[in-house]
Amino acid sequence: PCGAPVRIFSILYYYILLFLNRMIKLLQHSYIPSKPIVAMLGTDTVLPCRVSPPLNLESMELRWFRSQFSEAVYVYRNGMEQAGEQLITITEGRVAVRIYSLRISDNGMYKCFFKKDSDFEVATLELKVIGLGSGPHVFMVGPEDKGIRLTCRGKGWFPQPEVQWTDARGEKIPSLSEDETQDDDGLFQIEASLIVRDSSKTEVSCSMKNPFFGQGQVETISIPESFFPRTSPWKIAFAGTFLILGVFVVAVMFLAWKQQQEKRRVWEVQKEKKEESKAKGKTVTQTAITLDPDSAHPNLILSENRKQVSLMENVPQNCDASVCQGQEECEAVFSVLGRNCFNTGRHYWEVQVNMGTVAGPVNKWAVGVCSNTVRREGLFVEGPEKNIWVVAYEKGEVKFPTSPESLSLKQHPQRIGVFLDWEDGDVSFYNMADGSHICSFTGLTFYETLCPYFSLRGTGTSVTICSGLDYTENFVIQVPPKKLSLYYFHKKCQHMCSGF
Repeated sequence: PCGAPVRIFSILYYYILLFLNRMIKLLQHSYIPSKPIVAMLGTDTVLPCRVSPPLNLESMELRWFRSQFSEAVYVYRNGMEQAGEQLITITEGRVAVRIYSLRISDNGMYKCFFKKDSDFEVATLELKVIGLGSGPHVFMVGPEDKGIRLTCRGKGWFPQPEVQWTDARGEKIPSLSEDETQDDDGLFQIEASLIVRDSSKTEVSCSMKNPFFGQGQVETISIPESFFPRTSPWKIAFAGTFLILGVFVVAVMFLAWKQQQEKRRVWEVQKEKKEESKAKGKTVTQTAITLDPDSAHPNLILSENRKQVSLMENVPQNCDASVCQGQEECEAVFSVLGRNCFNTGRHYWEVQVNMGTVAGPVNKWAVGVCSNTVRREGLFVEGPEKNIWVVAYEKGEVKFPTSPESLSLKQHPQRIGVFLDWEDGDVSFYNMADGSHICSFTGLTFYETLCPYFSLRGTGTSVTICSGLDYTENFVIQVPPKKLSLYYFHKKCQHMCSGF
C-alpha cells in the first residue's frame, strides 16, 4: 500500500516530461525572410535560415534544395557536409548558404529543411535574380502612316523589362508593338515601336524599368516639326471644286475656283511672312567656313578659295613597304581644320562629299567639329574621347563614333548639314538631300574653342564646303529654346558647292 503513491507520482512525472517534450517540439520552427531576396546578376548572395528556439544543429540533418528533395543545393548530416561547398556558417539555430556569381538559372524557389529524429520542418524562400541591361536606345526609322516611326531597343535585361513611352509633359503613350527574345544566357532583348502622328510631340522619351527592382533607364529624342507629313491644302480645294462642278456650269465654277485659289495663295503668303517675322532673332544663318592651310596634313591639297580639300596623287593607300616611308605614314589620319573657330553661339554649315567614280575599301571621310587643342599627328581615334565629334564613312558604312554598329540610313549622305550649339552642348548632323536626321551628340559641356573638322582618305575622295543659298526665303533653320527645327518649302535650295 505504501508503494502505490510512489507509482502514481512516477507515472505523473513521466507524463509531465512527455508533455513538456511535446510542447518544446511544437514550439520549434524554422524561419526565413518572408519577402523575396533580390540580387544582381553576377554577384554573390546569401540565403539565411534559422530554427527557433535555437538548437545545436550539429546533431540535426540540414538540407537546402530546389523543387525536388533529391535536388539538393547543400546537405549537412551527422555533423559533416555531405555535398557542396557553399556553406557560410552554422551556429546555434542559424544556418546560411552563399551562392557565388549568380546566373539566371539560380532564380526561383529554395527550401530550407531541418530534421531531428522523426521531427522535421521545411521553410520556403524565393530568390529573384535581376539584370539591368543596356539601353534604351531610341532612333527615328522614318515617315510611316502619316507620322514618324520611332524604335526603342534594349538588351541584357532580366526579367523582361517594362517599356514605357512618354511625351515632354510626362503623359504615357502606348507602344505600337513590342518584340522580345531571350539569348542563350536567358537575358531578354526587347524592341518597342511607336508612330508619332501629333506634330506637337516633338520630344518623346522611352524608359525601361526592372519590374522587381524598380530601377530603370530613359532616353529622349527630339523630332523636328518639319519631319511630320503635312496634308497639302490643294487636295481639300480640289475635292470641294469637284463637288461644285457637278451642280454649276463648268465655265462659271472654273472662274470661281480660280478666284478662291488666288485668295488662298495671298493668305498663305501673308501667313508665311508673319511666321518668318516671329522667327527673327532666333534664326541661325549659315556660317561661311573656309579651310585653314596651316592646319592641313601635307598629303592634302586645298583649293585657292579654301573651300575644297582633296588628296594628293600617289599617296599610299595601304601599308606597302615599297611606297610607305613608315608605319605612321600608312596609318596616319589626313585632316584639316576650318579657319573659323567658335566658343559661343549657334552655327551651321554644309559640306558636299565626293567619293569619286569608284569608292574602294580604303575610301574614308569624317566631318564635324573638334577642340582647337587636339593633337592630330599620326594615327588617332576620331571620337569624343579625343574631343572630336564627327559622323564618319568607312568600309562602305556611315558610322557614329559612340555606337559600335553602323547607322541605319536609307541612303548614304553626300550633302551633310552640321549644326553646333556651343552653350547647349549639341552637335547634330543632317542629310540635306531629304532633311533627315543622321545622328546627334547632346548633353555635352564644352570648355575649349571648337573648329570645323574634316578628314579624308582614298583616291578620288574630296570634301567641299557649300558657300551659301540662292534663295534664303526657301530654307530657314529656326532654333527655339533647347530645340532644332528644319523647315523646307516647295522650291529647292540651289547650293553653291563648287570648290574652285
